[in-house]
Amino acid sequence: MPFQFPAIEIFLLIASVLLLLSVASSKVSDRFGIPSLLLFLLVGMLAGSEGIGGIHFNDPWLAKSLGVVALIFILFAGGIETKFRDIRPILWEGVVLSTAGVLVTAVLVSAFAMAVLKFSLWEGFLLGAIISSTDAATVLTILRSKNVSLRGKLRPLLELESGSNDPMAVFLTLAAIRFLTIENVSFADLALAFVLDMSVGLLMGFAMSRVILFVINRLQLDYEGLYPVLTIALVVLTYALTTVLKGNGFLAVYVSALILSNSEFLHKKAIIQFHEGLAWMMQIVMFLALGLLVFPSRIIPVIGVGLLISVFLMAVARPLSVFLCLAFSRLQINEKAMLSWVGLRGAVPIILATFPLIEKIPQADTIFNIVFFTVLTSILLQGTSIPAVSRWLKVDAPFVNKRIYPIEIDSSTSGIDANLEDVIVPFESDVIGKRLFQVGVPENCLVVLICRDEKFLIPNGKTELQGGDVLLTLGNKEDISALQKALARLPSDDE
Repeated sequence: MPFQFPAIEIFLLIASVLLLLSVASSKVSDRFGIPSLLLFLLVGMLAGSEGIGGIHFNDPWLAKSLGVVALIFILFAGGIETKFRDIRPILWEGVVLSTAGVLVTAVLVSAFAMAVLKFSLWEGFLLGAIISSTDAATVLTILRSKNVSLRGKLRPLLELESGSNDPMAVFLTLAAIRFLTIENVSFADLALAFVLDMSVGLLMGFAMSRVILFVINRLQLDYEGLYPVLTIALVVLTYALTTVLKGNGFLAVYVSALILSNSEFLHKKAIIQFHEGLAWMMQIVMFLALGLLVFPSRIIPVIGVGLLISVFLMAVARPLSVFLCLAFSRLQINEKAMLSWVGLRGAVPIILATFPLIEKIPQADTIFNIVFFTVLTSILLQGTSIPAVSRWLKVDAPFVNKRIYPIEIDSSTSGIDANLEDVIVPFESDVIGKRLFQVGVPENCLVVLICRDEKFLIPNGKTELQGGDVLLTLGNKEDISALQKALARLPSDDE
């Protein structure tokens, strides 16, 4: 029976209370290291028909639609906050993991599901495809709450992989459903569909990024508040137009956001901040809807097989896919092991699990409940152990919180070629103990503030630098990059 909306006043009351509870639960996440997305799910489950809220929500189509809309803006926010200079060194590793890695994971889980659950070939592959993509939001939330980061290439690689592997998982899921619902589907048809899906998605991502830049910079709106509205329309247009052209709309949105992140346009910082907040709201709405959709009593019968699937995914499928795909990478074994462990599952698998429900696939209910349980166990077992595992594998690094300063300069609207950026003094740097004037600050670069032990210092040329200092620096990209290289100089560099 489709979900029936209550009177608008009651609906607004319920929605506002659930949003407030979800936002408040983020404080619990920060304090105890419990993933906030898990708490959003629990709020939805508690509000559901088998929880204290008693809200009966059993509409997979509506949940899927909300999830698709949410995913569009989550991918866009993730892409537009990614700096290409960070992902350039690990671009090929990220692409391989987000394509071949997803396929390998799906195939391995498929074989295991056929053996354990006695699924048919395509039923097993459907389950494997659904849970093949990873989620970085949960990982980064946990690292931030525990003040832990990952060293070297690990963090940007993780962000790139998890931000770009959803399109592949969506394609494989739809392909499996196609084989289960349509007769005489050939692998040649599937290969052609894959090429069309990905190529059109990539081309539309590049093309729409040019369109978005042109529209934002040339439209010259009189009200700054209209620019976020404009970008919402353009992002939705990117997805919808790409989908109509038989391409992967999610890929197009992510690629366009990546290009925008490395381009200059009007009100860039304000637009990025708006979409960051919108992405958080979309995550909350998505997880609440998925939490409302699940019936805990239906999860209990699948706990046994769900735990087997979860353990196989975490201990076999994910590590094998990582080590196979990165066999020729220069990453060290402990770094590959860490990538294997942080392959957390998030909202996307649960959204994809609604697809077979809508198509009324025979094993759809079992698949949905197993996927939901797998996501829960992944977040609980892998998520909470990430800080300890990163220290054990010796891949952790000091975490630097993103600071909000009372001043802001945006080169896209200020008319000057300069931005404010944080520059960190590494703990092993050769400049530690030296005065600021001795480290070679570029002539047109200004160190405005120094954050040390959560306190702010107003620097001058005689200020001595310490490891872990965060320098708020005003300058253009070239000067700030030169300063970063100067501060990262190791003692051996002078020998």
